[in-house]
Amino acid sequence: MSGSDYRLDCRDRHIYKIGAKKNARPVHIIELPLLSSMRVIAGTYRSRILKSLKGLALRPTSDRLRETLFNVLGSAVAGSRFIDVFAGTGAVGIEALSRGAAEVVFIENHPPAVALIRKNLESLGAAVFQNTKTGEGAGATVLGADALRGLEKFIAKHTAASRPFDFVFLDPPYAATEEYARVLRFLGAAPFLAAGSVVIAEHHKKFDLPARAGSLTCFRILKQGDAALSFYRFNASAANPTIRERRPT
Repeated sequence: MSGSDYRLDCRDRHIYKIGAKKNARPVHIIELPLLSSMRVIAGTYRSRILKSLKGLALRPTSDRLRETLFNVLGSAVAGSRFIDVFAGTGAVGIEALSRGAAEVVFIENHPPAVALIRKNLESLGAAVFQNTKTGEGAGATVLGADALRGLEKFIAKHTAASRPFDFVFLDPPYAATEEYARVLRFLGAAPFLAAGSVVIAEHHKKFDLPARAGSLTCFRILKQGDAALSFYRFNASAANPTIRERRPT
């Protein structure tokens, strides 16, 4: 069964053939038990509950680590363009939206997780708008794609007049160590980033990420429990402001 020919409806846990009539019988019934285990920490959606999926290889960023992340990023999130790669439940990107990010793009390859992100956004009433000419939007955009394929879409849309992205957060499965290297290499040469753009990678505290990846230089590592956050700055040699001093352009 090709994933491109079928769609998942999380509301009734059915898989339908694309193009099927409204009252068509489902092709397959799957079990997707939802667990309310996370909350939005601050901002517009503060204390709202987000859903996760049981029994799947999702490891949502904990509330505590998410709070630490956004305490570091501070007021620079407001008005920013933000990409959440390996988005999982969408909790990090949704936190950015809640704290005033102008645009958040969620990239996730796992179909049930993609459906879950849309469900979480729908429950919050988060708007989705997209300017197809410039590739710049407002609110939330969800891309069901492999990390690199999703990021490549922004290269195709990026022009000299496009506003760069301010933040990229990536959180592959801890065991998928090769994913960190390939995505960091890609981002280290990405034209949609600019001097001062910040990339944050969540990883296991015992797994060391490279100090440099193209134009990215690691400038801070925070450890909390078994997790760590490595912060990279794009073109760090050109400028070295602190996160709190940096204002979105």
